[in-house]
Amino acid sequence: MTLPAPAKLNLMLHILGRREDGYHELQTLFQFLDYGDELTFALRDDGVIRLHTAFEGVPHDSNLIVKAAKKLQEHAGCTLGIDIWIDKILPMGGGIGGGSSNAATTLLGLNHLWQLGWDHDRLAALGLTLGADVPVFVRGHAAFAEGVGEKLTPEYPEEPWYVVLVPQVSVSTAEIFSDPLLTRNTPPIKVRPVPKGNSRNDCLPVVARRYPEVRNALNLLGKFTEAKLTGTGSCVFGGFPSKAEADKVSALLTETLTGFVAKGSNVSMLHRKLQNLL
Repeated sequence: MTLPAPAKLNLMLHILGRREDGYHELQTLFQFLDYGDELTFALRDDGVIRLHTAFEGVPHDSNLIVKAAKKLQEHAGCTLGIDIWIDKILPMGGGIGGGSSNAATTLLGLNHLWQLGWDHDRLAALGLTLGADVPVFVRGHAAFAEGVGEKLTPEYPEEPWYVVLVPQVSVSTAEIFSDPLLTRNTPPIKVRPVPKGNSRNDCLPVVARRYPEVRNALNLLGKFTEAKLTGTGSCVFGGFPSKAEADKVSALLTETLTGFVAKGSNVSMLHRKLQNLL
């Protein structure tokens, strides 16, 4: 079975404060892209979990895909195993959720293949132990997120075409969140749905200051549309009303930068694929 692991964008990201446990209270708006990695799964009956695609600098058992599979196997008391391959196109450290999306696709794919019958609440709770962004990928709908990103309310933002630029740097989330100049006192949004035009990312000034490659991408894309940072970066994006317009701008910018065009989607392409399998 082959399943997609879509990218996500943070359409806005506000940091409300730092908690006693060191994590930050956030408000963010997640939307998916019809663009991502692909994972292929093959059942084993010997209980072995094997990821056949190597990641440079990431030991096999440290990969979130393997961690997700082992956690689900352990918590479900499942004796089956799995072989996994991944066609990896999402950048690491790009702020578009590659690792979290891979983990969620693994949880949902194995729940289906191992016939566990877990619901999304249970899978999302397990996913949260792997990373704060995993639950939104498990649930598969655009959402306003609070807490560390785990309290999710479905949202229905517009679904434009996006140009996404991928500066060739990997941004450390921990580094950005520990920066003394990071804004940590944005007042919470109390209106639902999130008011239009509320697109600020509190991480952007810190990332742009630390990473000239990201600053350059923001400046170049900003000549054509409002250029935004997703998550803590490094990816930069901007919306367009049609694929033709997005393709035109992408063609101009990708002469010197890496990037892609993708459609925004409020329902994850993973969930659309799983729905067709049921």
